[in-house]
This record gives sequence, C-alpha cells and structure tokens, in this order.
Amino acid sequence: MYLGDATWPEAGVELAETSTALVPIGSTEQHGPHLPLSTDHVIAEGLARAAADPAGVVCTPTVNVGVSPHHRQFHGTLSVDAPVFRDYIESLSRSLVYQGVDRIVYVNAHGGNVQHLREVGRRLHDDGTAYAIEWMWDESIPDLVGSLFEQNGPHAGPKETSMVWHLADLVRADQLEAAREDGCPDITAIETTRNGARIFYDAIENTHNGGFGDPTDASAEKGERLFEAATEQLVALAEWLDAQPWETLGPKPHVRERKRSGRSRSNRKR
Repeated sequence: MYLGDATWPEAGVELAETSTALVPIGSTEQHGPHLPLSTDHVIAEGLARAAADPAGVVCTPTVNVGVSPHHRQFHGTLSVDAPVFRDYIESLSRSLVYQGVDRIVYVNAHGGNVQHLREVGRRLHDDGTAYAIEWMWDESIPDLVGSLFEQNGPHAGPKETSMVWHLADLVRADQLEAAREDGCPDITAIETTRNGARIFYDAIENTHNGGFGDPTDASAEKGERLFEAATEQLVALAEWLDAQPWETLGPKPHVRERKRSGRSRSNRKR
C-alpha cells in the first residue's frame, strides 16, 4: 500500500499486517541537458510503489530533496546540508516506528545520500529502535546494467535515461547527442584520483553539462528491463526483511567475559 493514498483507518489495517516500510528517497538536481531535475526521485518512487503491494509492505511518500552540493553550480539543483538530511530521515523513521514499523528500506536513487542513510541506519540499530537499510537500485542488478551499456557512467548516463524513459515522458531526446558530446562519456578517461586520493569535489570539474556516460545508448525498452529486474530484487529484499524475527535484526548484547581461573578481578593486586 502507498500510504499517501490511504485514509487513516485503511493505513491502520495495513500497518497491522506488516512491520516493514519502503521509504523512497531521491534528489532534485541536474541530470545533464536531457533529463529532468526530478530524475532520482522519479526512479525511487516508481520502484518503491511497484514493490510495495507484491511484497505486502507499505510505501511512504517520497523524500524529493537530498544531499547534492556537488551539483550546486547547475541551475535548479536543490540540496540540504548533510546533518539536516540525516536528522530529518531519522525523525521520519522514528515516526514510522511509532506507527508500528520496526524495519525500513530506504529505496535510494541518489549516490550522494548513501553514506548519510547508512549513518541513520546505524543510529536506529544501535539504540534498538529499528532495522533500517539503504538500497540502491542499480547495485542490485550490476550484471544486467553492465550487459546493456558500453559506457554507462555514474550520473545522467544511459541507465538513468532508460529508467526515466520507461517511467515518464520526460527525456529530451533531441538533447541526447549534445549530452554525450559536451559531457563525460567515458569516466575512465578522466583523472579522478591521484596517489590514492580523490581529487575532485564537484561534478562540473569533470563534465561541462553535468552528464557522465553515453545516454544515446538508452531506450525505454532497456529501462523496462532494468525496472522489472530491480523491482524483483526489492520485492525479495522486503519479503525477506518482513519475515525475519526481530531477535536476528536487533543489536546484539555485549560479549560476555570468559570465566578465568584463580582470583577474581576484584581481589587482584592493583
């Protein structure tokens, strides 16, 4: 069930049947001249809503703005400070716990959110509040992604272009060649590290128009294959998570001290 469409009595019935929620999280940021600023949250919401009913879990409304300072030079990009984002997601998660949810999948479609979502998951796990994990759609189907595209790219490339093409009529097809030519089609051709250190902060340092990869290799048909495969992975994850006893998910107790022969610690000489 998508909670945003439910009445409160309907939500109560559904929440009584599951302990798991899918929380779609994206960004509002540049994705080259051919994709909308909404790319990441369109993908995240599409996957979460498609997986919720088959998995028998609930899906929350989407978090549309994430941590995107590395795209700040491009018009329209919105971002929140990382500590604010972490606190917001943690507060949202604790609200879900109050509603009876104790396991959460952050259905994430933006790389800049990853480390912060994992930190929130750590906080909730350490105090025994909930078991919350971050899930990135393309990381669930790496072999398929690798087989479909020769020059994939981590941002605004053919995989995201294909997904948006499948989900929404928002791809500017007349800009695909320009996106490739004025972007960074081959990320292996640029120097991103030196002596083991990452040497860039913002996307604009490596791409004039914000794109990475070759979006001319995208299609709605490829997007459908990606979407169906990733949805299948998310359903399986949610079903597994919902079926786990809390004892296997909650924080483990401190290790017990082994018994020692001889005098006890309190009787030893200082």
